[in-house]
Amino acid sequence: MKTFLSLFFLLLGPVLAAEPAGHTPVYQCPMHPWIKSDKPDAKCTICGMALVAATASPAAGSDQPLDPNLVTLTATQVAVTGVQTAPVTRGPLVRTLRVNGVIDDDETRHRILAARVPGRVEKLGVNFVGAEVREGEMLATIYSPEMLTAQRTYVERLRAGNTAFTASERAAARERLLELGLTAEEIRILEATLEPTAMVNVRAPMSGTVVSRAVYEGQYVGTNDRLFEIGDFSRMWFVFDVYEPDLSWVRPGQTVELALPSLAGRILTAPVAFIDPNLNETTRTARARVVLDNPDRQLLHRQTGIAAVKVESPATLLVPRSAVLQHGGKPVVFVASANRAYAAREIQLGRVGDTAVEVLAGLAEGDQVVTQGALLLDGQAQLAHAAIGGGGHDHGTPAPSKISAAEPEHDAAAYALLKTLALSSADAAATLAADDLPGYQKNLTALRGAFAAYLTGYAPAARGPLAEFKDALVDGPDLRAARRAFEPFSTALVDLARSQHVPHREKLHVFQCPMTPVLGTGRWLSRSADLRNPFFGSAMLECGEELN
Repeated sequence: MKTFLSLFFLLLGPVLAAEPAGHTPVYQCPMHPWIKSDKPDAKCTICGMALVAATASPAAGSDQPLDPNLVTLTATQVAVTGVQTAPVTRGPLVRTLRVNGVIDDDETRHRILAARVPGRVEKLGVNFVGAEVREGEMLATIYSPEMLTAQRTYVERLRAGNTAFTASERAAARERLLELGLTAEEIRILEATLEPTAMVNVRAPMSGTVVSRAVYEGQYVGTNDRLFEIGDFSRMWFVFDVYEPDLSWVRPGQTVELALPSLAGRILTAPVAFIDPNLNETTRTARARVVLDNPDRQLLHRQTGIAAVKVESPATLLVPRSAVLQHGGKPVVFVASANRAYAAREIQLGRVGDTAVEVLAGLAEGDQVVTQGALLLDGQAQLAHAAIGGGGHDHGTPAPSKISAAEPEHDAAAYALLKTLALSSADAAATLAADDLPGYQKNLTALRGAFAAYLTGYAPAARGPLAEFKDALVDGPDLRAARRAFEPFSTALVDLARSQHVPHREKLHVFQCPMTPVLGTGRWLSRSADLRNPFFGSAMLECGEELN
């Protein structure tokens, strides 16, 4: 490695050392840059390597400091080093995500059949996995004494007529048959023949493919024992994992190109239908799915596939990936200027695409950046830094802007609107606690007005926790309906008011009931310290406790 570096700098050092006229050259060791000399034939006192030209000091009388990040080449030197440039452009950032996934059946069209009655499996209509069945087709017949007893009970009540059994008793016997698995058609046949049977037919609830079978002829089964599992393979799902850093790219509706080993030479295309909002805690991935038509059953259940998701961002500033170098974790590019001068510049990057990178700061559209030969320019710039005792590239690139994600604070005007809303809510709660529906309806007018003023007078409220209750408050037709509508609104308002310290500043009391009818735990505001529950009124007036 040492020999290679020696030859590299001995051959290319003079090419890269473009010295302005009138400047005194400085020579240094490629392996030990702090060893410097003004003599071209000097050698390193540590390793014995010949020193190479590194940089120049300003000409005598010059008051312009030398920029160690600027490398200037002649036309011949550009040709020798192979320096090439490309412009910074504006356009969509394109990226291709390659993912692995599995073909699965449509979970919305998947059924598990369980035994509704205990008994013995007398006959199987389907006795192998993979069989195609139609809706209503008989899958198994079970001999069940319990079914026989239930049918006899129903027939006896039919024969006895209205004199012995009421209509509700006959209806209860019929519901029992439905519960045990008889269909409405089978019950009509029983009503016509009046001949009970112990045989129960298990029928397919939908058309599809038998995914699993758990019984054999002659086997005894109990209630709720699994018999069959059916899936609809006419429409399949391709399910794949999206890693957390890629979630900002993938959106429903984007096209997925799927390649399967069983369909060589064919690419299936379909849009992303759904992305699971829950991340896997272990793999830090979210599951996405694509819906595929499978009328010919060419897609096999649980086979693997490789897919490409081509995604694009809106138009943004782009720089070629080959132009970006890394120095201590900071991205650097060389920007070309007049007279074949190339200046190192730190930039701020965003997302990475297939061939380009998003630029957030440091470049402008039309800037020419070096895409080939940048490493040679960077080596010369580093030698120049070492020659003058400086560090690496540092151009004062501004730090990423900080955006507050916290809930916005209420200013004085917004607080006044929230205060009025809180007081109106406390008055409404008091009338509900008093079982006074007319009083609540009267107070509701003021409450709605205060609510509308808060939503329109404070812009962030339109996206806040109260926005969903804009049209939810009703005045009847009875106390029960009014209370059920008021409870969720009151609870959300209390939480918002407490976050802005309204109860403390306005001397309001906050109460909570642990058994409210809608939320289970509801809260309300009160001007009084007396516990009066608005969600139950006189029925449970003192149910709850005050919160600090």
